[in-house]
Amino acid sequence: MTTLATRTSRVLTAPHVAQAGTAFTVRERQDLGLVGRLPFRVNTLEEQCERAYAQLLSRDEPLRKNTFLQSLKDQNEVLYYALLQRHLKETVPIVYTPTQADAIANYSNLFRRSSGLYLSYPDMDVMEEAFLKQITGREVDLVVVTDSEAILGIGDQGVGGIAISAAKSVIYTLIGKVDPGRTLAVALDVGTNNKALLEDPLYVGWQNARVRGQEYDAFVDKFVQLVRKYLPHSLLHFEDFGVTNAQRLLGRYRSTHSVFNDDIQGTGAVALAGAMSAVGVAGSTLHEQRIVIYGAGSGGLGIAKQLRDAMVAIDGESRESATKRFYCIDRPGLLTDDMSDDALRADQREWAQPAGEWAEERARGRIELIDVVRKIKPTMLVGTSTHAGAFTEEVVRTMAEGVSRPIIFSLSNPSRLVEVHPHDANEWTGGRALLATGSPFPPAKMPDGRDYPIAECNNALIYPGLGFGAVLCQSRSMTDDMIIAGARRLASLSPALEHPDNALLPDFQDAPAVNFEVAVAVAEQAIESGNAGVSWSKEEVRERAKERIWEPVYPDYVFDENGER
Repeated sequence: MTTLATRTSRVLTAPHVAQAGTAFTVRERQDLGLVGRLPFRVNTLEEQCERAYAQLLSRDEPLRKNTFLQSLKDQNEVLYYALLQRHLKETVPIVYTPTQADAIANYSNLFRRSSGLYLSYPDMDVMEEAFLKQITGREVDLVVVTDSEAILGIGDQGVGGIAISAAKSVIYTLIGKVDPGRTLAVALDVGTNNKALLEDPLYVGWQNARVRGQEYDAFVDKFVQLVRKYLPHSLLHFEDFGVTNAQRLLGRYRSTHSVFNDDIQGTGAVALAGAMSAVGVAGSTLHEQRIVIYGAGSGGLGIAKQLRDAMVAIDGESRESATKRFYCIDRPGLLTDDMSDDALRADQREWAQPAGEWAEERARGRIELIDVVRKIKPTMLVGTSTHAGAFTEEVVRTMAEGVSRPIIFSLSNPSRLVEVHPHDANEWTGGRALLATGSPFPPAKMPDGRDYPIAECNNALIYPGLGFGAVLCQSRSMTDDMIIAGARRLASLSPALEHPDNALLPDFQDAPAVNFEVAVAVAEQAIESGNAGVSWSKEEVRERAKERIWEPVYPDYVFDENGER
């Protein structure tokens, strides 16, 4: 009788020998017929990691490191994750942002093998058949899908967006401990408006202008209904959809399935955690803040919504009163309610300030950031604009005149696009600013010479935990109270709670442990609110979560008492 661990079925034929490589034991090599097909010496996983790390370091360019790691993942998934786990802070920027953007931009030229599920518009009639071929015989907890329109700040990348779905799945596994065998990366290939791709003879996607309107909605809906039908307990993660579709699709499906949009909700949740930490240090509350959102796209409005929801849920503020505390600035300047539909998107309108209160500034033309700062004396600046240097010395110094501990979150990625360099913001406020950025930065110097660690407001500090918590308890939807619970748990782990001059958020190296706590909080909240699909009590969640975490280790073969595998 055969009682093999999960890896056994993958190593019975020659192409799959590399799944464990030189880590196969002598007994396993003999039993599986691998003697002579592998070098003599048996290596431990640790030794394999040392070798792979040396090979990684031999690649000079980040993109070459990225392609090496992708190749390693294809050959040996356990070794891939074990290597990343041991060098987390060093390798995540290679397999995710910023290097993954370069890999996606060059996807067709670097293409070697498929990596996920490609659903193309011309094949809409056979979508269900293609979907079923991918999931039959598998248990899938997590589906990450993109239509590739707004990839990592580089825009429309067509079918290459599959690599962002795959990268997000990697982070769910690496940091959230979700079993990689239970994830599915998907690209909805609805065409591209990227001229370079349309003219590239090597482009591997559907070389056609993007589908819009009812045709687009019907295609997306068919996919979502397949997920709902065949994977009813899964989390559906929307990634890098364009600004005209992201909020709209989230609103359409979030009440019927457990869906999540990291650009909106993940960005908002980690910023909320940072803000909760900051107001704690400042000795104030969220509902006392006057907040400028500079860059009112999906990310900026996602932050505004999460902060507002927390004001309502935690501080008891009314929704209308909380909304008035936000001053959103986008391409037309400060958003005001007299703007036309051409200037103001539908998802921006509820955030528009009363035009009558800004008549004097409007008479001078477009209402700029400095005008808003001078008038309202904000306590918090949030940058999601990719407008490098937008928080000028004048803006920061003017803000600092009106508040004892200015909160400045310059969150645009990559680091060259931040609204203000944190060292400058620290200097211009005399070391009083409470700072967070979207990319890693070295500590700033305080006036007394001490280091001030800059918090990295990285979505990966929270979204893997939000997702793991949702699939753990089989939540029927990803509710606002679940997200707030996760953000509150993250904020409770802030180093600034121990000393006000520490970072507002945990170090990224601690992301796996942090996300485990987030997952527990999310599942507990789902159970408390009756949104979970399991019959556990809240007290059981932590142990249940420990049972479900996936670690990159080689499983042992199990032999029965007769010595048969």
